[in-house]
Amino acid sequence: MSTPAALTEHNLGFQLHLDAKVQEAEPFYRRAVALDPDFKEAWMNLGLAVLSLQRPDEALACEREALRLDPDNADAQNNLGMVHYVQGHVSEAENCFRAALRLQPDHANATLNLGSARQTLNHVEDAEALYRRALELGVTTGRAKSNLALALIEQARPEEAEIYLREALAERPDHAEARANLALALLTMGQLQEGWQAYESRWEVGSMGGPAPVLPRPRWAGQMLHGETVLIYAEQGYGDTLQFCRYAPMVAARGGRVVLVVPNALRQVMTTLDGVAELLSQEDDVISDFDYHCPLLSLPLAFDTRMETIPAVVPYLRGDAAPWGDFLGRLAGLKVGLVWAGKSRTAQPNAVAVDQRRSMRLAEMAPLLDVPNCSFVSLQLGPPAAQLQTLPDTKIHDVSDRMADWADTAGLILGLDLVIAVDTAVAHLAGALGRPVWLLSRFDGCWRWFQGRDDSPWYPTMRLFRQTSRGDWAGVIARVRQALAAHAADQATPRVPASDSADS
Repeated sequence: MSTPAALTEHNLGFQLHLDAKVQEAEPFYRRAVALDPDFKEAWMNLGLAVLSLQRPDEALACEREALRLDPDNADAQNNLGMVHYVQGHVSEAENCFRAALRLQPDHANATLNLGSARQTLNHVEDAEALYRRALELGVTTGRAKSNLALALIEQARPEEAEIYLREALAERPDHAEARANLALALLTMGQLQEGWQAYESRWEVGSMGGPAPVLPRPRWAGQMLHGETVLIYAEQGYGDTLQFCRYAPMVAARGGRVVLVVPNALRQVMTTLDGVAELLSQEDDVISDFDYHCPLLSLPLAFDTRMETIPAVVPYLRGDAAPWGDFLGRLAGLKVGLVWAGKSRTAQPNAVAVDQRRSMRLAEMAPLLDVPNCSFVSLQLGPPAAQLQTLPDTKIHDVSDRMADWADTAGLILGLDLVIAVDTAVAHLAGALGRPVWLLSRFDGCWRWFQGRDDSPWYPTMRLFRQTSRGDWAGVIARVRQALAAHAADQATPRVPASDSADS
């Protein structure tokens, strides 16, 4: 039993914690454990407080101290698992949640958290069952229904996901994560008008990019302009920037002076984008004065983009193929660029899980390499490029030492006949350049590719090859190989000029 003074301090902190005043709660918890070092509940809640304040190492020490005091405490095991999860140690988190459930099989939060760990480890069917079990055990329904919906989206079931998300929002209209997940479901289904509106909640969800920048000027909402400067800034990944930079010329067409801020690696290729008065890099430049601002992925909302009004004029980016002329001139047959893996963001467990689903090993793409009348060029960068060394007698030309930035990649793509890529920024670049690109999509394809179609309204030169079951790259590659063989044979067939007269 804790001392009365320690209990008083703890209870004051706990009430502040319940009121979401976590920073104010922390000193009370610290005084409680100073007064009574054996006060396990104070250690546990102090751990949760500093975890909320983004100090996971301190949280880890607190939860371990609570477990030292009471090794059979299911809540402490669950809390320790939460800390491991935030740190990206998902397997360790899973072990803690399972330990909590061994101690208390009906622990609703541990059941829910185990679902999150299993989903992040790409065991989505297990996750779905655990979320449903957590709801039966009486866990807070908003988070559980939002998580369940995301598991359904990952199983290509957005219609079912929408039902649970609307239920979650009916119970708690301010649930940002549920609204952001609803955006994913709606956009996937092509319900763009409501989808773009819901997608604004991404700024309130850490895993999707938040918080929003605080800027001293109003957000531009699509109105006509008369020379005012609009600051447009990139967000999320390179692919997002390459896809949605197409809106910058549209802002200029409405009378705005456009200042575009992009990652430095994209700066050179973005100099070819029309309508940009000033181009800045996120890393180096000081933002000049402006009248309005708008994040890049909010421009579809500003323009009230519907399926029938998606801006699809390509190319909207350009490149210089001349530096690649000698190299490409030596290649015979159809010149095909390959990308088999995306860039993994190891600090974000959910992003790692997505990358594992969207990427494949080069060995899985190898059946393409014996298609006749083709020469293959690697467009792969980063650690997965090392897989080139694992293929014996590889037919893939590696020119990664000549690709310093995205402008180099753009020039190379312009000299190729076809790009075959998993869902990465290279596929977006090829589409933006108006070049033929075959995108290999995971089963739970990204919302931007919609449902049940093998083309893309965003990129007229794109063809999609989708997994028909989760993880089935072999089926995708078999279909791509067949299509590539037909395409290469067609390109190799000599063309006979049509006669102007009948046979004599």
